Amino acid sequence: MRISTRGRYALRAMIDLAQHGEGRPVLRQETAERQEISADYLAQLFGRLQSAGLVEGVKGPGGGYQLARDAAKITSGDVIRAVEGQVAAVHCTLPGPDGEPPCNRADRCPAQLLWQRLSEAMTDVLDSVTLQDLADQAQELTLEEA
Repeated sequence: MRISTRGRYALRAMIDLAQHGEGRPVLRQETAERQEISADYLAQLFGRLQSAGLVEGVKGPGGGYQLARDAAKITSGDVIRAVEGQVAAVHCTLPGPDGEPPCNRADRCPAQLLWQRLSEAMTDVLDSVTLQDLADQAQELTLEEA
């Protein structure tokens, strides 16, 4: 599985909010400039993140976007799933709308267990890293550059 630009940019934007929010909304344009992401594309991402309950939009003077929860309570997996959907190594490990595997060979596929374990491992890693972890790492990288 490859995380798309959408997932990578959403995670960068969320880390930016964790770093620069400090209890106040951050202007979308500021995040766009710092992260070198189009403000219009960022608006689309924030829409998805808002629908998932990860960010809140604040209108009016002093408005912008802020995290809906503490950065230590939002995982990178939450962000990726909000903009990418379920995480899976291959399509056939995702359950279909009826709960059944989308592949009619799943029950006799010798690789199915491998794909399922790989999907679970990816989910576990994404869910083990919080926005706070990533914001702290970003801060360390900034200090190293100075």
